[in-house]
Amino acid sequence: MLSHPSRPHYTSAAQLMLASAVLFGLMAVAIRLASQSLHTFEVAFFRNFFGLMATTPLLVRHGPSLLRTQHFPRYLLRCLVGIIGMMCGFWAIGHLPLAQAVALSYSSPIFVVIAAALFLGERVHARRWTAVALGFIGVLVITRPGSHDFNVGMLIAVISAFMTGLVSIQIKQLSALEPADRIVFYTTLIWVPMSLIPALLVWRWPQGIVWLWVIAAGVLGTGGHMLWTRALKLGDVSALTPISFTQLPVVATAGWLLFGERVDRWTLLGTTIILVSSAYIAHREAVLARRHATKEPLKSVEPST
Repeated sequence: MLSHPSRPHYTSAAQLMLASAVLFGLMAVAIRLASQSLHTFEVAFFRNFFGLMATTPLLVRHGPSLLRTQHFPRYLLRCLVGIIGMMCGFWAIGHLPLAQAVALSYSSPIFVVIAAALFLGERVHARRWTAVALGFIGVLVITRPGSHDFNVGMLIAVISAFMTGLVSIQIKQLSALEPADRIVFYTTLIWVPMSLIPALLVWRWPQGIVWLWVIAAGVLGTGGHMLWTRALKLGDVSALTPISFTQLPVVATAGWLLFGERVDRWTLLGTTIILVSSAYIAHREAVLARRHATKEPLKSVEPST
């Protein structure tokens, strides 16, 4: 059973998650701008390469001790899952309306609950399973399978959300064993060669202002990753993940100003449903945390049906 944070720690975790959400939102804008000229594989590589450059102060700060780990296989697995999610997410950002791509990424808390039940042995009762089902309805409202608006890009965005949910669980497990700075550094370090291999298949050098976008994606992404990892170390995955919804105002405004995109009613309705679902999941996590802290039995919190 994962330990639950104290109230001051949770407040700090929430603030860190909020800041990371803003940085990730700005990163999405930079990715979209870069994707107008570069293939998704290249955008991912440059995001990781310049992200690694942004992590060098960590190596200077901690010295060789930052590289000492007994959990390298865990990093490889975390990075493999993460790079798949990254490629899918970047492709969705580059090919779907920004608000829609980010809205579908909001479904990751649904997959966090499922992964926590499958891989952490967490007890998930009827109320949270109902919230998960509601979240899936929200995804269906946005994607509308079978309609003329449905396309494979929406499915890729959902796959990215699924992978992000798995990564959240992996980060939570790894953060119990490793310091946050080491997790960020090793993740970015491993991602560089992982993303370089597919990038070489479609390689073309960035030109002009595109360099600014790929550098910004790397710096903003690494900054968001640092804050995100620290937040997950302090707080509960399911409770903190919905805070990332603050990305939507950032990307929706940018999509409107830079690309003339508008949020359609289906995206707005589906996002609202997903938001309600994830907010309820976060609420139940908070209730369970308080019950756990006071040693009260789970039966008094949720029925086991």
